[in-house]
Amino acid sequence: MKPVAPNPLPGDAPRSCSRSADGQTEVGTVGMDMGFLHLLPGLPDLVPDPNYVQASTYVQRAHLYSLRCAAEEKCLASTAYTPEATDYDVRVLLRFPQRVKNQGTADFLPSRPRHSWEWHSCHQHYHSMDEFSHYDLLDATTGRKVAEGHKASFCLEDTTCDFGNLKRYACTSHTQGLSPGCYDTYNADIDCQWIDITDVQPGNYVLKVQVNPKYIVLESDFTNNVVRCNIHYTGRYVATTNCKISQS
Repeated sequence: MKPVAPNPLPGDAPRSCSRSADGQTEVGTVGMDMGFLHLLPGLPDLVPDPNYVQASTYVQRAHLYSLRCAAEEKCLASTAYTPEATDYDVRVLLRFPQRVKNQGTADFLPSRPRHSWEWHSCHQHYHSMDEFSHYDLLDATTGRKVAEGHKASFCLEDTTCDFGNLKRYACTSHTQGLSPGCYDTYNADIDCQWIDITDVQPGNYVLKVQVNPKYIVLESDFTNNVVRCNIHYTGRYVATTNCKISQS
């Protein structure tokens, strides 16, 4: 599903910002022109890494019984949840890594207050956002979505940082976020870092990866939140090319 909020370009409709229970700036609806975000004292700016996605995208086939944790988190296409589905059915997964940098001037903090973070027993960690990223596979010609988009809720942390920046957040029950100059990295082999393409026919597609997709957390720039890649799917493997930052 496409986010309903517009990109923060000069002249956009007025909006407002407020502070959550954890002190994070959040997007409101009236009172501030988004074109003046740069005037605020400090904001995060999330940027996904297109080269990271392109380097390690691949297809995996897995039996449903090995995907039980992921199934609990609704990471599979709807056909995996039908009464006819069995543990020995094979799901086809388009796997890809993701690395997101905060290149802004303030911490990116979870949109939900700490007391409402959700514990995932299968994966043994807390998810602090309902939707940190969104993944779609689109038909290359029509732009129509051909695989059910997956909204990914993550455990935010400083995985690595640029020289001179210190890691301050970890995937725990009370310290989650992404510091300026730091990266939150998700390898392609972890649960839910995929799109279920079991029902997709061979052809040419576009992989769309978007961070902070509903603009729930305010950033200084929303025009660099999307990576698009060309995907050629043969039915057995994928060739991924031309991954780049896109405005939408």
